[in-house]
Amino acid sequence: MNQFTLKSKQIPLNSSFDVIVVGGGPAGCTAAAAAAREGVRTLLIEATGSLGGMGTSGLVPAWCPFSDKQKMVYRGLAATVFETLKAQMPHVRKDALDWVPIEPEKLKRVYDNLVTEAGAKVLFLTSLADVERDEEGNVTAIVVLNKSGLQAFQAKVFVDCTGDGDVAAWAGAEYEKGDAETGELQPATHCFILGNVDDYAYINGVNLHAENPSSPIHEVFESGQYPGIPDKHICNNMVAPGSVGFNAGHLWGVDNTDTFSVSDAMIEGRKMAADYRDMLAKVQPAAFANAFVMTTGTLIGTRESRRIIGDYVLTAQDYMERKSFEDEICRNSYFLDIHGTKAEQQRGKGSNLALTLYGPGDSHGIPYRCLTPRGLRNVLVAGRSISCDRQVLGSVRVMPVCLAMGEAAGLAAALAAREANNDVHAVNVATLRRRLQEEGAYLPEISEIMQEVNAGE
Repeated sequence: MNQFTLKSKQIPLNSSFDVIVVGGGPAGCTAAAAAAREGVRTLLIEATGSLGGMGTSGLVPAWCPFSDKQKMVYRGLAATVFETLKAQMPHVRKDALDWVPIEPEKLKRVYDNLVTEAGAKVLFLTSLADVERDEEGNVTAIVVLNKSGLQAFQAKVFVDCTGDGDVAAWAGAEYEKGDAETGELQPATHCFILGNVDDYAYINGVNLHAENPSSPIHEVFESGQYPGIPDKHICNNMVAPGSVGFNAGHLWGVDNTDTFSVSDAMIEGRKMAADYRDMLAKVQPAAFANAFVMTTGTLIGTRESRRIIGDYVLTAQDYMERKSFEDEICRNSYFLDIHGTKAEQQRGKGSNLALTLYGPGDSHGIPYRCLTPRGLRNVLVAGRSISCDRQVLGSVRVMPVCLAMGEAAGLAAALAAREANNDVHAVNVATLRRRLQEEGAYLPEISEIMQEVNAGE
């Protein structure tokens, strides 16, 4: 690519914050709330006009499970977000913990309140443009772009919740992305909502999910009569009366760090949403004959991007062993949900580990060291870009665990911001874990976990 040299220029500098969180998805929201809760001056920077990421702008229609099939394992601020939204959705059972629908507009307000009531400041419609660092691995400033032009921000600690590890990667952190041999990434999905759905017919009609052998999606795909339907993936939930959200179909070859790639995918995704509406109106007319595409996501549903290399790399083997760590900052029980190649998905399976499920009560720990990028002193990472291998990414990338990781990252950032050198690697993990426990996080002592495992045997 040809290069263009920018003219040197002075831009406004804001140094009034102790902690800056970049990215207002689930991890970013809980990170900002947790940092501000500790009394440090906190700014949350978000590229879109609302908080929530995949659950709001991305229109993912349901939460992945909050339980390990026995109890809620994503607690603290994660539980606050989950229960606050659920209380505003009267069609959802009060005791529901798994695959609970999301009404995106209500969730936006939940996140607004969570962050602002904790005392954090929010800056919307602002994109990261550059990252400056020194020789010691300190990010000295970030440059952002919004309608006010280019601006620089300095802080003691930065929390990268961009989902793509932009802050860490642009600061020079090591990272991996995609398959080690081919570079292939998990496919994306462009979620959408159909409105004017007949509630009674939808609720009492055939389950559309591909796990149901009687779902019409099998015949639809295998008939070849609907070329706009790429595979059998068709998760769906009633997100509000008359409104059904869809996480359906796949878009292969999408790289969320390549804006041209994402732009092409969004155009194709909107076309795909219309194709799904037309197909459902024909095969399930009682529910969908009068339905219309109410909205499509303003974010593409990205499942995989950069994985920042940290002080520890979580592995699929750790997952299989239900491993615990002395520095773990949350527990995770979601299965290895890996969306595979086009050929694999069209055959109806993602990968050999895609259906690896834990038993009731099973979970594994995520160590704090997965949030601390090697080579950077004052940067933490939370969300799908934490330090992990590609297989276990299929488990830790989803919203409930991102909420839990974000709270830990924000609290750790506040602790580091109070120290002279702001070194996130030197945070007292015992203090971090104790504060998380005081705020309601599910963080049993290692001995307690082993007792549960032994009792289960």
